Amino acid sequence: MTLEAHLDAYIEHLRRERQVSTHTLDGYWRDLNKVRTFCEAEGLSDWTGLDTRNLRRLVARLHQQGLASRSLARLLSATRSLYQYLLREGLCRHDPATGLSPPKRERRLPRTLDADRSAQLLDGAVEDDFIARRDQAMLELFYSSGLRLSELVGLDLDGLDLPAGLVRVRGKGNKVRELPVGSMARQALEHWLPLRKLANPGDGAVFISQQGRRLGPRAVQLRVRQAGVRELGQHLHPHMLRHSFASHMLESSQDLRAVQELLGHADIATTQIYTHLDFQHLASVYDQAHPRAKRKGGSE
Repeated sequence: MTLEAHLDAYIEHLRRERQVSTHTLDGYWRDLNKVRTFCEAEGLSDWTGLDTRNLRRLVARLHQQGLASRSLARLLSATRSLYQYLLREGLCRHDPATGLSPPKRERRLPRTLDADRSAQLLDGAVEDDFIARRDQAMLELFYSSGLRLSELVGLDLDGLDLPAGLVRVRGKGNKVRELPVGSMARQALEHWLPLRKLANPGDGAVFISQQGRRLGPRAVQLRVRQAGVRELGQHLHPHMLRHSFASHMLESSQDLRAVQELLGHADIATTQIYTHLDFQHLASVYDQAHPRAKRKGGSE
């Protein structure tokens, strides 16, 4: 059987025996077709001819062409699955994907607001009405305490202790943590909560609509985005406020463990990304301030 015939038989096996969805089948076929095309270009007439060295070369080539690490991982997973099928059917004696892993994904640094832009967002005049006071309280709490979107949406009144300046949230893995609430966020919440009562809330949610229903994630995202456009002239999302909180806390305190606790990260490696943001800030200051930072030969 040819490469294409074996591939067609495998896809049919996925459809009939494993009842894989059409979407997943399309993904398998696209990935494995890349491998098949490579084999044909290498003069390999069947799947037994593909070895680990050749497959590694294909992965490297696709990576150079811009295929993302996640896509390469999916391609290798599809290849392993194909060879497991070929091994079971007695059509092959090896799996060239064994031990292969995709290139490490480049970790993109999160976008943040600097302290001045954060102040510009939060320090503008606020109308004394239901929506304006609610939205201001949400923005202040996001930035004050570094909440995730899900944590703010799920926040109930019994999680607030404004006299003590604390908020209790339930984060990933159902873990509960207590966080400080800054004075400006407390003030914004104190303005908002009396207006909240007027909407006859249906439950204990802190942030509700004018109909008294708990705000959902999309509604909060929309209000944050609108505030960003109105106050900053840019799109803004809740996680950018969380990132800004983390970056500014680390920049000021240099206490990585404390920031990890505040963010609720299980692994400190997740928090360490903010050290790169801090280095970027330092590098920018160096470029602007050091008399020889930008000299690349010749006089200036």
